Amino acid sequence: MAQATACPAFQLGGSRYDQGSFLGRLRHFVDIIDPSTLFVSEKQLNESIQLLDDFKHGTLPPGISNLQLWEAQKVKQAIIHPDTGDKIFMPFRMSGYVPFGTPIVIGLLLPNQTVVSTIIWQWLNQSHNACVNYANRNATKPTPTSRFLQGYFGAVTSAVSIAVGLNVLIQKANKLSPATRMIIQRFVPFPAVASANICNVALMRHNELSEGIDVLDANGKVVGSSKIAATHAIAETAFTRVVLPMPIFVLPPIIMSYLERLPFLQKNRRLMLPIHSIVCLLTFGLSLPVAISLFPQMSQIEVSRLEPEIAMATDCKMVTYNKGL
Repeated sequence: MAQATACPAFQLGGSRYDQGSFLGRLRHFVDIIDPSTLFVSEKQLNESIQLLDDFKHGTLPPGISNLQLWEAQKVKQAIIHPDTGDKIFMPFRMSGYVPFGTPIVIGLLLPNQTVVSTIIWQWLNQSHNACVNYANRNATKPTPTSRFLQGYFGAVTSAVSIAVGLNVLIQKANKLSPATRMIIQRFVPFPAVASANICNVALMRHNELSEGIDVLDANGKVVGSSKIAATHAIAETAFTRVVLPMPIFVLPPIIMSYLERLPFLQKNRRLMLPIHSIVCLLTFGLSLPVAISLFPQMSQIEVSRLEPEIAMATDCKMVTYNKGL
């Protein structure tokens, strides 16, 4: 009985963990962002896809366990986009978000930023975010390249404008002591990144609001394209993008302000950057699964809340849509 609880019966496209609870989604997304999937070989990926195809067509070889099937699906979900079926470029996978994004976070949180360094780090951060958003979008409808570029430039402009503007205001705040000014300056990246993330998601996925996204019945059949579901998907994703940077850009400055006062670090200043890097990595690694677990990736919505034509096209009371990550 314990074995069955630990490893439930495999469901194609389902989750090993309960997606109706936050804890279940957290365990699910810890699997999705597992950095070890970055090292999966082409052979392992093909074997995983073949195993899932065999399960789908009822030709599964004897002796294959539920655990093997769940692991195969984990590999596929980490690498292959659920809508396009294409491989996601490694730095833009959710499993690569922390490893490839941490150096940028470290740069954003470095003390004594100049205007030039602020612009460079904000540009790098929004470039990475834009690519991650695009690579993990709902792709049931084609996204024009012009829309991607509009979202990208909008996010970069908003992030740089807010960050530089706040830095200039802080520098001109003569009543603040140098120490206070430096502490406040460390918190500048959060409002800049959070507002830019909203802009990024809204601009890059704006076409979904006008065209809608596919909604699926209980059998996975597309029953229509809903603008209302698209609104929910974008709002949920934008909220996630605000929650995500909160601990990443708030906790490290607080932690480092205390650690920097320790006599040991006062005598060994060269250890500041490595310790700062570790703090950023840990907070980033913890924040990502928590933020993306706030809502299920495959979200459900009552048909009665959608467009009348969709309600007429299905007998289901609930339909499913890919929120995107």
